[in-house]
Amino acid sequence: MTTDPVPGQDGSDPDLSALIGERRQLISLAYRLLGSLAEAEDAVQETYARWYAMSREQQAEIESPGAWLTRVASRICLDLLGSARARRERYVGEWIPEPVPDRTGWVGGRATVDDVDPADRVTLDESITMAFLVALEAMTPAQRVALILHDVFGYPFAEIGEITGRTPAACRELASVARRRVRTGHHPTAPAAAQADLVRHFRQAWQAQDIDGLVRLLDPDAVFTADGGGLVRAALEPVTGGQRIAQYVVALAGRQTDGITMTETAVNGQPGLTIRQHDVVVSVFAFDVVDDRITHIWAVRNPDKLRPWAVG
Repeated sequence: MTTDPVPGQDGSDPDLSALIGERRQLISLAYRLLGSLAEAEDAVQETYARWYAMSREQQAEIESPGAWLTRVASRICLDLLGSARARRERYVGEWIPEPVPDRTGWVGGRATVDDVDPADRVTLDESITMAFLVALEAMTPAQRVALILHDVFGYPFAEIGEITGRTPAACRELASVARRRVRTGHHPTAPAAAQADLVRHFRQAWQAQDIDGLVRLLDPDAVFTADGGGLVRAALEPVTGGQRIAQYVVALAGRQTDGITMTETAVNGQPGLTIRQHDVVVSVFAFDVVDDRITHIWAVRNPDKLRPWAVG
C-alpha cells in the first residue's frame, strides 16, 4: 500500500486545504466501492497524484476541484473493481471486505439532489455494515458504482453517467437492479442495544465453551464465514447451521488459549468482537442479527486486512 504523503502537502499550494478537505469524502467513497481500506487509500493517492500531474493552468480550468477528484476517484475504483474480480477468483478461501474499527472516520456525503424515494435510499450507516458490503460483492462494478454514488452519496445520474460512460437512464436502471439485490437478502436491523447484548452473550458462551448456550444465540440456518487469505489458518468454506458453528468455534477456542483475549468493540459501526493474542489483533468478528438470533458471522483473520486494528 502506498504511504507517501499527498503531493503538495508542504503547503506550497494555496488551495491545498480545500483539496485535502476532500480526502475524507474520497476515502469514504472508495472504501464502500472497493471493500478495502488499503485499496481505497491507494485509489485516493492516485487521484491526488493525477491532480498534481496537471499544470497550474490545467488545474485553474477545472471549475470544481472537489467534483473532479470524485469523478477521477470513482473511475479509478471502477477500473480496480474489474481487476479485483479476477484476483478474488484466485484468492485462497473466502474473501471478506476489510473491516474498519469505527464508522466515525468513514462516513461523509453531500446533499441529495435527485428525486429518489427516501425509502429506497441506502443510509450512510447501512452502507458501512459488513452485511451491506458483502451484498455489494454480488453486483457488477457498474451496479456497485451507481448504487453507492447515487443512493449513499446523493450524486445525480447525469454525473454518474459521465463517470461510467453510460446514459443517465442506464445508470438509473443499474442502481435500481442493485437496490433490488440488496433488498433480496435484507432484513430489518435489530436495535443496537439488542445486537450488543447478543454479541456479549456470544462472547461469554464462547469463552465458557458452552455449545448449548451458543446454539441458543444462533439462527438454525446461521452461516460462519472466515477469511485467512491463505496466510493464516481459517475455514476455506463457510460453516453452516447453528449447531455446527457452535461446535466449530468451541473447537477453535480449545486450540488457541495462550494469551488470547476477546473484546467487544464496534466493527463497521455495529457490535462485534476483536480477538487478541499477546495484545496483537489476530481476528475481527462482525455479526448480522435478525430479530433475536445471530444469522451470520464474518471472521477476518487475514493479517493484511487487520492493519487498521494495529493501533488502539
